[in-house]
Amino acid sequence: MVSSSDILNAIRELANTKQLDKAELHGLLSDGIFAALAKSYGPTVQAEVEIDEGTGDIHIVRLRTVVDGVTDPSREISLEEAKFYDESFEPGDVMEDEIDFAQFGRNAVQAAKQRIIQRVRERERTRIRDEFATRVGDLLSGEVQQIERGKLVVMLNKFREAEAIMPYREQNHREHFHQGEPIRAVLKRVEETPKGPRLILSRADGLFVKALFKLEVPEIQQGIVDIRAVAREVGSRTKIAVFSRDDSIDPVGACVGLKGSRVQAVVNELGGERIDIVPWSSDPERFAKLALAPARIARVFSDPAAKTIQAIVDEDQLSLAIGKNGQNVRLASELTAWKIDLYSSREWLERGGETPLFAPLPEEADTSADVKLSEIDGLGPATVAVLEDAGYRTLNDIIDLEREDFLRLPGIAPEEADRIMAMLDELTEEGSSEETASQPDEGTTV
Repeated sequence: MVSSSDILNAIRELANTKQLDKAELHGLLSDGIFAALAKSYGPTVQAEVEIDEGTGDIHIVRLRTVVDGVTDPSREISLEEAKFYDESFEPGDVMEDEIDFAQFGRNAVQAAKQRIIQRVRERERTRIRDEFATRVGDLLSGEVQQIERGKLVVMLNKFREAEAIMPYREQNHREHFHQGEPIRAVLKRVEETPKGPRLILSRADGLFVKALFKLEVPEIQQGIVDIRAVAREVGSRTKIAVFSRDDSIDPVGACVGLKGSRVQAVVNELGGERIDIVPWSSDPERFAKLALAPARIARVFSDPAAKTIQAIVDEDQLSLAIGKNGQNVRLASELTAWKIDLYSSREWLERGGETPLFAPLPEEADTSADVKLSEIDGLGPATVAVLEDAGYRTLNDIIDLEREDFLRLPGIAPEEADRIMAMLDELTEEGSSEETASQPDEGTTV
């Protein structure tokens, strides 16, 4: 038989583990007892519960209203039955029955336990939601707890019960983490799942670069310097545009730091990724000239209707302005949010500035994002059809799914789910092991 003191001791242990205060502890215990009462006497049962913190005793008094005709046995007792206990009872009186906690059956105690666990989980979810809802863009630190198909499961240092993951697509694939290693990442978003809020971390998003600069640059922490725009090709190069609210403070110099100490700390965290820091401007033509650094731009013309910039550079600056594989102009376009067409001065004069001289530069994308399911070896037509019916079209759509997600789809048997999981493990392991040597292109790295 379970005693009230046993239950209270178990709840105290739970309270210590989950950092509950005394009021929350008593609230949880009372809620659990009411769940046990409902299990034994009905859902509308009325009772008074008192908990003696000193002795651990739990006093439970069931309340029933005396009536002529009973319509709700959970909370009412007939006048005839009440008079059996005390002849003085009249309709409208409340009969009090003291109940020994030990009288509860096993099912009732289990109901109390389940209610308490449910309340603790709800409380944790609320705490996580309240803590992180306004912290998107903040830098978080923790430890790699598990690696699943390239996805990192992270245990945060200061909020260990929060579920935090870094999906495969949010990682810098030139970096390799192992279980137990410390890790820092930016909070990209908070997702709601059936199990509660899930924190999505990233080391590939531009937000990560902003968070690192905020950590290293006091002027950004104080709100004097802003990072107005970020353009990034993860693992290779990043451009940031900075602005100062104080004319006496150079925003670029503040981010660079004495002898480059501040920006170098960021570069080290990014594994040697190149960083260009340029001043932000509200003038799109001036901003485009700054964004194309380290190339020197002779003239620029803007078309606000088409949101296009035409930039003219000297012959010796053209390759620098374009960058290796078009990277410099592509990042400048992303930074300014304007399409930038480059012209050499000779070609501009020859063509009269009538037509663009360069075709749009190709986007560099994660190869896994464009692989259709039908093109993946090992996925049969029937499986592809089931996945596509569920809205999954590419490898990137299914790469972060769990085995249970596949089993929920009609037509996916456990054996097929295991086979898909094994295939994803193999693909992500191959993808994460590919390393591309970094070759610096011409330009100014701050």
